[in-house]
Amino acid sequence: MTMEPNHRILFEPLKIGPKTTKNRFYQVPHCNGMGHRWPRTMAEMRGVKAEGGWGVVCTEECSIHPTSDLTPATLMRLWDDSDLPVHRLMVDKVHEHSALAGIQLVHNGQSVSNYLSRMPSIAPSPAPNETSNSTQARGMDKDDIKTLRRWFREAALRSREAGYDIVYVYAAHGIMTLLYQFLLKRFNHRTDEYGGSLENRVRLVREVLEDTKDAVGHDCAVAFRFAVDELMGEDGMHSAEAEDIVGSLAELPDLWDVNVADWGNDSLPSRFGNEGSQEDYVRFVKNLTTKPVVGVGRFTSPDTMVSQIKRGVLDLVGAARPSIADPFLPTKIEEGRSHEIRECIGCNMCTTGDYVAYPMRCTQNPTMGEEWRKGWHPERIPAATSENTVLVVGGGPAGLEAALALSNRGYPVTLAEAGEKLGGRVIRETALAPLRQWNRVADYRVNLLSTRANVSTFTQSAMTAQSVMELGHAHVAIATGSHWRTDFVGIHHRFAPEQLHSPMIVTPETIMAGKTPIGPVLIFDDDHYYLGSALAEQLAGNGVDVVLVTPAAEVAGWTHFTLEYEHIQVRLRELGVEIICNHGIAAVGDGFVDLACVFTEKTQRKDVATVVPVTSRISDDSLYHDLLAQKDAWSDHGIKSVNRIGDCYAPGTIAMAVYGGHEFARTLEAPVDPASLFRRENDFEAHKRWPEFPS
Repeated sequence: MTMEPNHRILFEPLKIGPKTTKNRFYQVPHCNGMGHRWPRTMAEMRGVKAEGGWGVVCTEECSIHPTSDLTPATLMRLWDDSDLPVHRLMVDKVHEHSALAGIQLVHNGQSVSNYLSRMPSIAPSPAPNETSNSTQARGMDKDDIKTLRRWFREAALRSREAGYDIVYVYAAHGIMTLLYQFLLKRFNHRTDEYGGSLENRVRLVREVLEDTKDAVGHDCAVAFRFAVDELMGEDGMHSAEAEDIVGSLAELPDLWDVNVADWGNDSLPSRFGNEGSQEDYVRFVKNLTTKPVVGVGRFTSPDTMVSQIKRGVLDLVGAARPSIADPFLPTKIEEGRSHEIRECIGCNMCTTGDYVAYPMRCTQNPTMGEEWRKGWHPERIPAATSENTVLVVGGGPAGLEAALALSNRGYPVTLAEAGEKLGGRVIRETALAPLRQWNRVADYRVNLLSTRANVSTFTQSAMTAQSVMELGHAHVAIATGSHWRTDFVGIHHRFAPEQLHSPMIVTPETIMAGKTPIGPVLIFDDDHYYLGSALAEQLAGNGVDVVLVTPAAEVAGWTHFTLEYEHIQVRLRELGVEIICNHGIAAVGDGFVDLACVFTEKTQRKDVATVVPVTSRISDDSLYHDLLAQKDAWSDHGIKSVNRIGDCYAPGTIAMAVYGGHEFARTLEAPVDPASLFRRENDFEAHKRWPEFPS
C-alpha cells in the first residue's frame, strides 16, 4: 500500500527554532502515571511512539523544584542532577527513531500541597492550596520571583544536558501551573509590576521565556504552551485577553502549543465533543505569529489533520490520546493503512493513571503501559508455536481482541457469537446516545477480522458444551460476558433488600436494547462510573422523568478521573434529572421506592413506575462450568485447554475486557514464569543498573 497523495503534507519536515521535525505529527506532553516512579516503563512507552512515526515526543509535566511536589501523582522531576538518568532513558529511546524529544517544565504553585517535600506552596498572592483545605500557599515576594526564574533557568540547562530538543515554558490547563496563575486575575491580586494590568500579569511569563531562550535557545527550541480560553467568560482567561497575550509574545517562543482549559475541556470526553472541537478557540493564533503552532483535538482522521493544516489552523497535528490508542498512527497513514488506525474513543481511561497514580492504560490499546513491563509491542506479537486451532465463544470486546491477536499470531481461529452482531456489551452500551463513539472498540476489530483468512466468524451461533466438544478445537476461550444484577447487591447493599417488587425492576440491558420504560424512572447507581448517568441522560432526553439515586456523596464519582464528572453534572441538571445522594434502597414496592439515608437510616418515599439497578454484574460463565464438568472427555475431542476471559472471568471495564482478551491470545502456549508476570522497577535495581545514581 502507498500513502494517499493528499496526506503527503503531513510528512513534510518543519523547522522549530534550531531544530527540525521530520513530519507534522507531534505527541504533546501528556501524563501517564509512570514518570519518575517507573522510568523504564515510561521511557519504553515514549520510545514506541517515536518508533511509530511521531516526529516529536514530549514528556508529561516535569516539576522543577520540591516546592512543586506533585505527590501522590507520578510525573517527572528535574529537581537536581540526580534526576538526569531518568530523562536520558527517555531521550535515548526517542532519539533511536529520529524523533525530537521535548520536556514540559512546570511549577504548579498553589495547585500542589507538597505532601512529600513538606515545603510551603507558593502562589502569586496568598491563597488556599487547591489540593488541600488544610494548608495555604504563601504569596511570593520579588526575591521569590527571582528565585523562581533561576529554578526555571537551571531546569532548562539540565534539560539541554539530558539531550532534549524542545524545552517548554508551560502556562496552560487552568490553575495547574504557577505561570498561568500569574496570568489570571482571580489568582493574581498583586499590586506591583507583576499584577493588575494584563501587561503586568504577563511579565513573569515573558521573563521566563526570555531566560529560557537565553539559556538554551541556541541549542534547543523553546515552546510556549498556553491555554487560550478557560470557557469561564470574564472570570477566567478569555479570547480577548488571549489575543493580547499572543500578540505581545508572538515571536518570542519558537513554537506555540495552544489549547483550552481546564484539562476536562482540553481532553474533552467523546460524550461531550467531537474530533477537532478546539478549532474555534485556537484558530486565531496563527494570524498573530509567524512561528509554528501545534494544537490538539483528538485527531484520528488523516483528512481532518490535512484540513487543519491547509486551512491555516495548525502547522503541527498535536495528539495525546490518539497517540496512546495507536502509537503507530503516523506510520499507518504513511504506508496507506489509515483503515488500520486504532482510533481513540475518547473514554479517557488513560487519564485515570494520573489521578490514581498507576501506569496508564487504554481501552483501545491493551499494550499501553506494558511495553517494558511485559515486553508487549502494539504492532508485533510472537508467532504461533503450533498449528492448534482456537475457538473463541463470544464476540464482545474480550472475544474480539482475543480473536484478532490470535490471528495476528497465525493461529486458526473460529469466533462464535450468539447474537446477530459482533460487539457484545460494546454494541449494547453504544446504543445509548452519550456513548455512541465507543463503538470504535468493536468496529476496529470487526473490520480487521473480516480481512483475515485464518479467522472464521459465525453469528447467531449459541454454543453448548456439547457443540464445543463436537467442534474439537485444541483451545477454547469463553468470552460470554456478564449481566447486571437485579437484586441491588453491590458496594453498598451486601444483601438484597427484603422487599423487592420485581415487576417494577428493569435491567440496564433492557434500556440499552431500545425499550423506554414507563416513567417516572428511578435509577439506583452503585457503580459510580459512566453507565448510571448515561442511562439517565438517555431516558431524560427521551422525555422520561428520571430520579438518579446513589449511596455515594456524589453521582458518578469515579468520572473525576476520566474528566467527565463536571460535564455529566451539567448535562443531568440541564435535562432536569433529580439527583439524590447518600441514600440506599430500603424497599421496592408496587409504585414506590423507599430510600434510606446511609448515615441515619431515615427513609423517604419516591413514587415511581420503574426502578433500574446499576450495582454489580454476574459473569455468564455457565458454559465454562458445563465444560469443566466434562473435563475427563476433553482429550477425546482434542481439547487441551478451556479458559474464561473478559467479563466472563471477572466483570470490569471495557478496557479490562480488551486487556484480558489480548493477554490470553499473547500468552497462549507460551511459557510463563509465575514469579515474574511483569518486570518491576525498584531502588535496588536502579542502583545496580544505573551506577551514576548517587548512593
